[in-house]
Amino acid sequence: MIVEEYYGREKPEHVREEPWKVLVGCILSQRTKDEVTDSAYRRLMERYRSLEELASARPEEIEELIYPVGFYRQKARRIVEAAKYLLSLGGVPDTLEGLLKVPGIGRKCANIVLAYGFGKPAIAVDTHVERVAKRLGLVEPSADPARVEERLKEIVPVEEWVKVNHALVRFGREVCRPRGPLCGRCALREVCPSATRK
Repeated sequence: MIVEEYYGREKPEHVREEPWKVLVGCILSQRTKDEVTDSAYRRLMERYRSLEELASARPEEIEELIYPVGFYRQKARRIVEAAKYLLSLGGVPDTLEGLLKVPGIGRKCANIVLAYGFGKPAIAVDTHVERVAKRLGLVEPSADPARVEERLKEIVPVEEWVKVNHALVRFGREVCRPRGPLCGRCALREVCPSATRK
């Protein structure tokens, strides 16, 4: 995959850990830049070294550690709720269905936990992945994230699924940007229907 060759570099810290930590990192990362997420994640993990410790934390303590991530108050509550729920289960579920029952976890985060926490084939679709897939003409412009995920699973070999999110997110940030894509330096411009209109 061309995009993976160029953009499948070093992953953020929060996607290189054990499953419960990946899950917490994913909650932190929503609507927040990687560098802010990574810094908050490090502070949180230095203070709370186990799921049990995190489940017994007060949200106010977590708020102080994770600020300035976006929606830090809501995320602090979600992290404590998720930790308590995971403890009640005896650990992190390793299925999409099980992960979707965790408080504060949607389909994107569930797939990230499957891919990076368990090493299972999964494709997480966020705004960058969705935008790139639509610009490349892989899905119709009206497709929702579930349809984008389904389509990517049809065209990407299963052994490459884990790499798709990370590679397309970096590509979407660095080249196929939300405002002003850099088509002139894109390795896919010859096959991209969006690029040919420029």
